[in-house]
Amino acid sequence: MLQNDLLLRALKGEKLKRPPVWMMRQAGRYLPEYLALKAKYDFFTRVQTPELAAEITLQPIDIVGTDAAIIFSDILVIPQAMGVEVLMEEGKGPSLPNTIKSQADIDALITENVEESLGYVMQALTLTKKQLNGRVPLIGFAGAPFTILCYMVEGKGSKTWEKAKKFCFYATTAGTCIAAKNYGHHHRLPESTSGCRRRCGTSF
Repeated sequence: MLQNDLLLRALKGEKLKRPPVWMMRQAGRYLPEYLALKAKYDFFTRVQTPELAAEITLQPIDIVGTDAAIIFSDILVIPQAMGVEVLMEEGKGPSLPNTIKSQADIDALITENVEESLGYVMQALTLTKKQLNGRVPLIGFAGAPFTILCYMVEGKGSKTWEKAKKFCFYATTAGTCIAAKNYGHHHRLPESTSGCRRRCGTSF
């Protein structure tokens, strides 16, 4: 049983004395404890090591006392699992050196063994849930399939997603195929069985 269910009651539309407070995963950047881990481990090592991901997820709970935890991860673990290289450059954000340009690139995407390639996500969720011990809800998240498509075509973040839009317009079947493969990865991840509330957005 949750000790603090303020967020869940807010989602149900109940009348509350105050709104729930939580931090997006990036909001922990200023915490000294987070910066110490950042100095020792690169971004994807932090994401792909369940113990580190759990520790970072719990920092705002332990230090600030927020009303919910959000698992430390990234929406681009999906293309990584599909065999696409993803780099996280300091001060620049994510970049994908080898973008999707053709049907052949799409055909080369890996769509099997999702549970194995993204097993660290489930392990991090399970470990975090255990360490939370019912204190607050744990929220999971994912980028919408079109968002992932945009990164895979553009190779980086964009305000206009011009290349991605052109790709979908001139290669409708190919664009639909990428989105479908991303969708399949999202819905084959059993976040709910790892004790996590799912949240999906078009961008993060």
